[in-house]
Amino acid sequence: MKLSVVIPCLNESDTIAKCVQSALSTIAEREIEGEVIVADNGSTDGSPALALAAGGRVVAVPHKGYGSALMGGIDVARGHYIIIGDADDSYDFGDIPVFLEKLQAGNDLVQGCRMPSGGGKILPGAMPFLHRWLGNPVFSLMARWWFHAPVHDVNCGMRGFSKDLYRRLDLRCTGMEFATEMVIKASLHGAKIAEVPIALRPDGRKDRAPHLKTFRDGWDTLRVFVFLKKKQV
Repeated sequence: MKLSVVIPCLNESDTIAKCVQSALSTIAEREIEGEVIVADNGSTDGSPALALAAGGRVVAVPHKGYGSALMGGIDVARGHYIIIGDADDSYDFGDIPVFLEKLQAGNDLVQGCRMPSGGGKILPGAMPFLHRWLGNPVFSLMARWWFHAPVHDVNCGMRGFSKDLYRRLDLRCTGMEFATEMVIKASLHGAKIAEVPIALRPDGRKDRAPHLKTFRDGWDTLRVFVFLKKKQV
């Protein structure tokens, strides 16, 4: 199988079906041999049933955390290439072909970029003020300066990579910092990294707050930077 789209999910009943349908529709339209995996992290709102009804392959991942959910989904993926994207409808799965094209051109990791500095677009209300103007720019700058990672949006949750690269990176982070760990380790391993400008839109949740916790997850991400920098030295 050429491609597996992996979507981490925890109580995303408002949007999960739409995301699965969008990914499957894109795969079908482009005649890509692929699958859509929903890595469910213990939803209690019926998300797994909705994902299954939409045509997704649902995998239960009991160990909590964004990174844990993704690793659980990626581990069972059958595709040579993996594309990940969030279940809150903030990313456009119609962009899948752009990521796949870059991967087939020889890139090991194709990072989505929402930030205007890298050609991306953030629609009004799509990203919190602190994330847009402080956290993301600072962490992305650190990734470029400390690890020479050619990215402007190190935290972007939509990205593509080869299954071979994933195996080589030996990723360990179970929380939101998983995204940063992947980019840093890919750079340290000498992987070929490309960046794709994408748009971030406001998520489609109606009654639930985002899983991301600004200060907790920011602190965990900073710890990953420091740990890997010390290890590099």
